[in-house]
Amino acid sequence: MDSIEEKIKRIQAGEVYLFSEIIRLYQQRIYLYCFRLLNNKEEAEDALQDILVKAYQNIGNFQPQANFTSWLYRVAYHHCLNQLRRQKFQNQLQRLLRQDVTAKSAEQIVENRLFSGPVASALEKLSMEERNLVILRIFEDKSFAEIGEILGKSTVTVRKRYERTRRKLKEAIERREKQLWARIN
Repeated sequence: MDSIEEKIKRIQAGEVYLFSEIIRLYQQRIYLYCFRLLNNKEEAEDALQDILVKAYQNIGNFQPQANFTSWLYRVAYHHCLNQLRRQKFQNQLQRLLRQDVTAKSAEQIVENRLFSGPVASALEKLSMEERNLVILRIFEDKSFAEIGEILGKSTVTVRKRYERTRRKLKEAIERREKQLWARIN
């Protein structure tokens, strides 16, 4: 059985039908990653399709000395980051035009219940980069070296930023829990 690197080399050599195996191996992982970043099922599904198309189109640029999984996550990260930037711009534009809709859909309510109230509230307060670090480290179980490769940062930098983000998240959760406890009492 070929390793992933061998499959990539064969795809780059013209055996494009092997890309279906790449899709089979990675689609669920990349979908979950996108869902955690975008916090929306449909957007994550659309993002997955776009990312796999980008990966297919750019597979020739992949260098074998890099880790393919890290390369694919980097493609996914940049795609989701661009999507979130577009959404932020559109939301600002809607507020300017006073067409902001405040009612939450049933899906948003269910998705918000995936995390506890204090955790979800704390995650919302993190920047995109901080949230990405938490998702890659905790939910995707990536090493600091892999995260560094995905983000194009050194392992030491990633580790320091993660520890800073973890402290920030912990403090935000504790603050939120205190607020909730004060309301109860």
